[in-house]
Amino acid sequence: MAAPQNRRSVFLGRLPLPERNYLADALRTETTGGVLLLVAAVTALIWANTPLHGSYETVRSFHLGPAALGLDLSLQHWAADGLLAVFFFVAGIELKRELVAGELRDPKAAILPVVAALCGMAVPALVYTAVATTGGGSLGGWAVPTATDIAFALAVLAVIGTALPSALRAFLLTLAVVDDLFAILIIAVFFTSKLNFAALGFAVVGLALFWLLLRKGVRGWYVYVPLAVVNWALMYNSGVHATIAGVAMGLMLRCTRHEDEEHSPGEHIEHLVRPLSAGLAVPLFALFSAGVAVTGGALADVFTRPETLGVVLGLVVGKAVGVFGGTWAAARFTRAELNPDLKWPDVLAVAALAGIGFTVSLLIGELAFGDDAVLAGEVKAAVLVGSLIAAVVSGALLKMRDNKYKKLTADEERDEDEDGIPDIYEEHNPEFHLRMAAKYEARAAEHRRLAELAAGRTTQDDGRA
Repeated sequence: MAAPQNRRSVFLGRLPLPERNYLADALRTETTGGVLLLVAAVTALIWANTPLHGSYETVRSFHLGPAALGLDLSLQHWAADGLLAVFFFVAGIELKRELVAGELRDPKAAILPVVAALCGMAVPALVYTAVATTGGGSLGGWAVPTATDIAFALAVLAVIGTALPSALRAFLLTLAVVDDLFAILIIAVFFTSKLNFAALGFAVVGLALFWLLLRKGVRGWYVYVPLAVVNWALMYNSGVHATIAGVAMGLMLRCTRHEDEEHSPGEHIEHLVRPLSAGLAVPLFALFSAGVAVTGGALADVFTRPETLGVVLGLVVGKAVGVFGGTWAAARFTRAELNPDLKWPDVLAVAALAGIGFTVSLLIGELAFGDDAVLAGEVKAAVLVGSLIAAVVSGALLKMRDNKYKKLTADEERDEDEDGIPDIYEEHNPEFHLRMAAKYEARAAEHRRLAELAAGRTTQDDGRA
């Protein structure tokens, strides 16, 4: 009998097994990267607030690179423009994979994380604008609280939300991927001032060559790595932020598998590059960007200056309200409904977690207030404070739901027939039920044998009595 056509789809339902396994691998790397990111950020803060703070400024202001090619950059700029291109390259691959093989491939399933991500960027921007306008501050930082730092968010999950169901983790990861895409668009549209059309034209030619080589099936890192570096340098000199080259090349990789492939080229490259991004590129960016002077007066300014207060409220309040409100509205006015095993407080915990905006928020802060070093430093401090508050709030919400998560995770992981596949994925497999029947029959036979032995001992004891 055919299923009714008006059946509602389940939001945050069980993931397909391949998607679940891919997600687990990605989260392990990102979680490790998040811990390294946290260590780098703390190191930067300590370094910048000790008598050695002069050496910190000296190191991150140290210039190197070929000036003739327009690449005589400080270490801080190499981290922000160079290393983060690797981060955005991985983000481009993630987005491509989600579009062709993940949660975003089905428009009906994609609408929830996309709407949540859009609302999770729009509401913080509105919060910042309202606070800055009311206080007479600069509106230039409206985009600072719009980004979510997936590595930091997953580091919080690694410590507190270890039993978070895979569907909620997938929602957070997909949300962050869409978030990254729109952050890239914001950087490209709003933080590009003067364009060098010659360099931009050559960059487009280089990207077209990169795409053509991929389509022709040309292999070899010695072909693509030098070409990627040239494309990055051309994009940097064009005036468009160099990270755009990274995401563009990531989006060009094929993320669908052919019949004779265990992994698509995109998945293979992502597997190789993700540890470099999470373990080196992002932590080094944090080391050279998170070092701001933190004093009692500076912290007080965070909550009194309109720009910095707007950033804090945007991350803590705007992100939570935007992501949760967008998710609720999409579920309310579309055919999707929340998984009955989960509750809306679970979604609120993840929405609060999205308020941890570190890497991209720091980058946008530098771009927005690069001509005012004092304000740029205060905005960075506001990003740190807002992200810390969001981490504490989301951590408390996750901890309150921890027992619920543990039960859901135990159900997801149960593998009683010991075949390496969780039982929940084999409920409609006749062979699984036959294996389980055999196991139960063997157990029943053993219990009957033990019962007979126990009954024999009881009879012997009665006879001796």
